[in-house]
Parts: sequence; C-alpha cells; structure tokens
Amino acid sequence: MKKLVAIIGVLAVLFVGGIAFLATFDINRLGKEHLYVQIGEPHHLEETKLNSGEIDTRYWYELPAYDKDGKQTMTSFSAAKKLKVDGYLKLYTKKSGSVTSYDGVTWGEIPRQAQDKLKSAN
Repeated sequence: MKKLVAIIGVLAVLFVGGIAFLATFDINRLGKEHLYVQIGEPHHLEETKLNSGEIDTRYWYELPAYDKDGKQTMTSFSAAKKLKVDGYLKLYTKKSGSVTSYDGVTWGEIPRQAQDKLKSAN
C-alpha cells in the first residue's frame, strides 16, 4: 500500500511539473539563432478586418540585425503593437532567417561585437 501511495505521489509531482514546464516553455525559441536589433519606425502597417468586425493591426519592421560575431543580416518581422523606438530586441530566428519570436533586451545583454556594429550603424 505504501508503494502505491509513493508511486501516485511521484506521478502527481511529475504531472504538475510537466504542466508547469509546458506552460512556460516556448518552442519558438528552442534551438534558434539570436540576432540583435535597435528598433526603428515600422516599415509599414498591415490591417486585417476580423470576422467580428474588429481591425487587427500588425506593425512590420525591416531592420539590420547583428549576430554575436557582429555579422549583419537584414531582417523583417512583425509585432502586434508598435515597439519602442531606439529600444533593443533579441530576435530568435530559424536557419532560413525568419523570426519566430523576440525579447526586449538591455544594452548590456547584447554581445560586444553586436554592440560595436549597432553603435556604428547610428
């Protein structure tokens, strides 16, 4: 009987841990390459009328991005809201170059060689 209670307890802990992991895990960031950009003005807006009648607005950005070694790549991505101009983002990209996700970062979180390129680009 004690073994059964222990097994059920272990399974419950694993189940709760698995749910917590899935709730915080973002597959769009797993195994992706990182690029760093300084946010500028949106390149263009894309408005879509939803079935409910609401208008969905996407802000599209086309910006030079730099990897940890300072190599430049032109990148395009969208956001559901207008991003803060002159802020910095860490982009998560597939090998094909498409952006799957992004995070806001501080200047200190950007690798030194990417910082040098971002400074000289302004």
